[in-house]
Amino acid sequence: MTDLGALPVWNLDDLYPGTASPQLAEDLETSEREAVAFHRRYAGGLPKLGAAGLGRAIAEFEAIDERLGRLLSYASLVYSGDMSDPKIGQFFQTLQERVNTISANLVFFTLEINQLDEDTLNGWIAKDKTLTRYAPWLRDTRIFIPHQLSDEMERLLHEKVVVGRAAWSRLFDETITALRFPLGGEALTSTRALDRLSNPDPAVRREAAEVIGRVLGENVRTFALITNTLVKDKEIDDKWRNYPHPSSARNLSNRVEDGVVEALVSAVKAAYPQLSHRYYALKAKWFGGDRLDYWDRNAPLPDVEERTYSWAEARDVVLGAYQDFSPELADIGRRFFERPWIDAPVRPGKAPGAFAHPTVSGVHPYLLVNFQGRTRDVMTLAHELGHGVHQVLAAGQGHLLSDTPLTLAETASVFGEMLTFRALLAAETEPRRRRAMLASKVEDMINTVVRQIAFYDFEVRVHTERRTGEITAERLGEIWLAVQAESLGPALRFDQGYRGYWSYIPHFVHSPFYVYAYAFGDCLVNSLYAAYTEAPEGFAGKYRAMLEAGGTRRHRDLLAPFGLDASDPAFWQKGLSVVRGFIDALEAEG
Repeated sequence: MTDLGALPVWNLDDLYPGTASPQLAEDLETSEREAVAFHRRYAGGLPKLGAAGLGRAIAEFEAIDERLGRLLSYASLVYSGDMSDPKIGQFFQTLQERVNTISANLVFFTLEINQLDEDTLNGWIAKDKTLTRYAPWLRDTRIFIPHQLSDEMERLLHEKVVVGRAAWSRLFDETITALRFPLGGEALTSTRALDRLSNPDPAVRREAAEVIGRVLGENVRTFALITNTLVKDKEIDDKWRNYPHPSSARNLSNRVEDGVVEALVSAVKAAYPQLSHRYYALKAKWFGGDRLDYWDRNAPLPDVEERTYSWAEARDVVLGAYQDFSPELADIGRRFFERPWIDAPVRPGKAPGAFAHPTVSGVHPYLLVNFQGRTRDVMTLAHELGHGVHQVLAAGQGHLLSDTPLTLAETASVFGEMLTFRALLAAETEPRRRRAMLASKVEDMINTVVRQIAFYDFEVRVHTERRTGEITAERLGEIWLAVQAESLGPALRFDQGYRGYWSYIPHFVHSPFYVYAYAFGDCLVNSLYAAYTEAPEGFAGKYRAMLEAGGTRRHRDLLAPFGLDASDPAFWQKGLSVVRGFIDALEAEG
């Protein structure tokens, strides 16, 4: 195996110096004391506070909520570092339960804010500077008024979450992390096994695909139970809250209209033949046939040796791309490498995949990747660093105003990928390697746009069918295969071993209907990058201002300075045209 160099492991001391630290225990005790006092002081009395009083109350609420967020962030990151350790699992669950109990004292606050008279609240906002600052948070809190339940019901649901959704999510995490895939004489984690699907050797890819399918199949009943339970739980919640569609709650939390999401989904599904169907037919031809086995979908092109990057090389490529665009953003990104804010090695028990955790506005984000030196790992690093830079910039808004809706949260990450890809492509002069890089980028974009919309389609079908009764593992596999065939096209060949591959995707469990945000972000970034190439002067400043806004502004206002409008159907076509253009270039080269 290629030497990747010294891989960084994060240090979580900026949150807490240890799971048994006096600081952590003190924050728990302080949070409980202040939450109880907050409830005693304000519950039932918001209409009498007036403008200044409500402003002070929100500031107090923000401080308590941020401390609780710090506690939960630390527990989550410790757990992500090793999900296989029972003591860490116990710490994670116990802290979740303690924080949940404490925060139950705060549930009344947003509920009572939503009961305030609209004209009265607007008058208060106009009078008080503190309330004016919190106006975007108040706006976003009050959009849930039509879906709010009674105070008693909301508190009950809040307290039960640790033995409901959160418990089933933990079961999924610990199950998938504990799985081992016997390959090449080793017992591999899911991360390392899935990485074999990109191996240059077709025999290795096929063996990996078959073993992954077999191991997932042996555990699919557990995953089916988790899925059925969580989907039914969501259906009950949606019914009580009067959400019209399974994805409506997610759309509302993303501050995006159902119609905008449906326009995106329709545009991508209509483009399947011009994107994924066309590309995989082309790739099958490169592999010497008319069809492509599913384990060759992400295979490197034949006769092109894929480069392996050390950690230092990956760091320099990504930071160099950011530097060329904006030295200021590169300086922020450099902090993640100079300080122990990234966890990079693959190891047993570690969470698979990658993420950027924003923690709280008073600390800084942490990045988790599973770095194995491939070009895709470099792109993943660029992606997560984009999230991290975005989170650092948005933190200036404060705890309640820094959170960005998912539709815009993917903007900086995908833009960072695009900058890095363009830098890699510009540096490559050998024609075959350039074609391989372009093909890899197309595959990444198909994975981000087509595949994520197919995931969304899978969720819609599952959530809809679940309303008539439990769905068997066999039926879940049938839905999965149907969606994959429709989205990836006739050039892809699937077998029965692939029918359980839906079961390892964490988004279905942790964040239902999250997945379309990737496609939203990719199409948005394609349009943004086109605007950048057409008029680079002053673009970086406008881009930074968009990231700094955090959750204070909606997508329509944030995109207006760039002349873009996500509610316009042409917006999605403009984004998809970039992918079509790359495929056109590959077809022209043969």
